[in-house]
Amino acid sequence: MIGTIRKFFRFAGKWSGMMKKSIVLAVINSIFQSFQILALAVVLKAIVDNNVTTQTAWVSFGIMLLSMLGTILTKQRSTMSQAKASFMMCADKRTQIGDRMKYVPMGYFNDNSLGAITATVTSTMEDVQDIAPRVMDKVIHGYVHSAIITLMLLVFDWRLGVVILAGILMFIFLNSMMQKKSRAVTPARVAAQGALVGAVLEYVQGIGVVRAFNLAKRAGHTLDQAISDCEKNNVKLELVFIPFMILQSMVLKLVSVLVVLVSIVFYLSGTMSLTVCLLMMISAFIIYSQMETAGSMSALLRTVDASIDKVQAIEHTPIMDEKGQNIRIKDFTIEGKNVSFSYDEKKILDNVSFRIPTGTTTAIVGPSGGGKTTLCNLITRFWDVDSGIITVGGVDVKEYTLDSLLSNFSMVFQKVYLFNDTILNNIRFGKPDATMEEVRQAARRARCDEFIMALPDGYDTVVGESGATLSGGERQRISIARAILKDAPIVILDEATANVDPENEGYLQEAIEEMTRNKTIIMIAHRLKTVRQADQILVLDGGKIVQRGTHSELMNEGGLYADFIGMREAAVGWKLGKAVS
Repeated sequence: MIGTIRKFFRFAGKWSGMMKKSIVLAVINSIFQSFQILALAVVLKAIVDNNVTTQTAWVSFGIMLLSMLGTILTKQRSTMSQAKASFMMCADKRTQIGDRMKYVPMGYFNDNSLGAITATVTSTMEDVQDIAPRVMDKVIHGYVHSAIITLMLLVFDWRLGVVILAGILMFIFLNSMMQKKSRAVTPARVAAQGALVGAVLEYVQGIGVVRAFNLAKRAGHTLDQAISDCEKNNVKLELVFIPFMILQSMVLKLVSVLVVLVSIVFYLSGTMSLTVCLLMMISAFIIYSQMETAGSMSALLRTVDASIDKVQAIEHTPIMDEKGQNIRIKDFTIEGKNVSFSYDEKKILDNVSFRIPTGTTTAIVGPSGGGKTTLCNLITRFWDVDSGIITVGGVDVKEYTLDSLLSNFSMVFQKVYLFNDTILNNIRFGKPDATMEEVRQAARRARCDEFIMALPDGYDTVVGESGATLSGGERQRISIARAILKDAPIVILDEATANVDPENEGYLQEAIEEMTRNKTIIMIAHRLKTVRQADQILVLDGGKIVQRGTHSELMNEGGLYADFIGMREAAVGWKLGKAVS
């Protein structure tokens, strides 16, 4: 328990001081509550001595008023400090995780599902935000409250103080046993919650495929199973807690009854005054009130512990530019020397070397799975090479911070992602401080201003998640406007026109020409007209560059590139013949 409390305060970081303040205020709150026993002692003594006066009433009232005002004030301050610290702590953690995700290797997202990451920053963080502060407050407050009242009662009679203390020690023993038992099942409960979030996300994201292939029952079964597993793990956790919580409650209740009985025995034997006897009998059922709450809340300590571990696992994920420097360059030549890279055990690039001079266009072609996209990912350092070196402007990409490296690149992908936001903000993603005129100018150059202005809300139109309300060509042109606005010196086109309908292809070609003017261009393309004009063509096959040169040089050379072009020309020239009756 103490270890979990320490871990929580370390996790709270700069907000731990405010969290500790809330606990100190809770302790002061307990002291003010204990004044009620003092007020009670004043009244009981006056009654027993048959000396109840106006002064007795005023003294008792004054003590109770002080207790009540102090309790209300400290409770309010404690609750506010706790709430603010917990919300701000988790807001900071979510922001830190979001920032860290920008700098982790892309392999992290292959090894960790979207559902697991989402669950960590949502449900797991909710556990830390909502449960942890209350657990810490109630557990610490409960023990301290009982300790303060025990110390006060020790002043009146040390013998009963020892009985009360023995009850606390038995409670602590049972609670530690419960913590030990819960340690074995809590991680499974946290994992089941993560799996449930993942299953819900997968179901929602794949709903189109589910409907198209009539897989509702199969997909629903997977979701139902995740819900069932989550339910079972939650019930299993509760079943572990219940016997111990019952025993804890029984111990406290029995010790309270024992205090009453012993008080009567001591009074009858003449070793305790009637005033103290009555005080002990009344206090017997107040002593452990907060401790019983602490016992039930402490059952959640293991959940807090496991949740913090899960969040910290993301926080401690290695990032790629810890030793990077902010480097500005004027020469944008890209060079790779003996570059090799593997996904797990699968070799993707094998001892590849290349040079892309500033201001030139390089096309990368080859069969699917040959390593074209991977090569671009290594240049932009989405991944790190296994061996060899890639330089931009003569500087190893590992020496840059990711921000300073990527400031040199604009990228347009085959699969465009737009945020669930306005078109204006989606284009501004390329330059967050851009003026409205700069945004419109970029949109005009990307050939999308006209269709944007035709929308009901123009640039303030919200495009929906992933740009669902726009066509593929429209999304692509907005992504090009975003890249134009960024105005980076190096442009990477990853099959940007591969899946575009003929109606949009002309617009896209014009937009791409605007974006790539006077830039260093790397394109992964299958379209013949884009490949023919390249200053250099790299042919990748089986992780190796098997050919390089201009279009005419490679056509004269023959081999894979010439075969590739021949197949493409045949495909383009092929037409459906007239049926023969």
